[in-house]
Amino acid sequence: MIADVPMVFHAVGRRKTSVARVYLRPGSGKWEVNGRTLGDFFPRSSLVSLIQQPFVATDTLGAFDVKATCNGGGNTGQAGALRLGIARALLQVDEQHRKKLREMGLLTRDARAVERKKPGQPGARKRFQYSKR
Repeated sequence: MIADVPMVFHAVGRRKTSVARVYLRPGSGKWEVNGRTLGDFFPRSSLVSLIQQPFVATDTLGAFDVKATCNGGGNTGQAGALRLGIARALLQVDEQHRKKLREMGLLTRDARAVERKKPGQPGARKRFQYSKR
């Protein structure tokens, strides 16, 4: 075995206020997200397919065991953070994946977040109703 090549690849992904720490290890495709399986942690199949996009793009689905911790935000934010973390970890595995991941937009951090509430207003954009009389 080569001493230079790590057997665990670590990366961090972020989306909205969510942070996901991802650890990839060559294996049989087992998932553990916060101590639960992928289907238990993300019950919506659309989120599961969103998370698996980096593996599908690089044809490595089932080649790695994934262990991840997600915190902050909600389901969608955590799923987006996990997807970015997996894509970044796959780059550490093989730099040849960069072109495929970049074409699908999986390496871009989605910077959209909730806009802050402004003073003197009920929300970020909403204004109080104007009363003429």
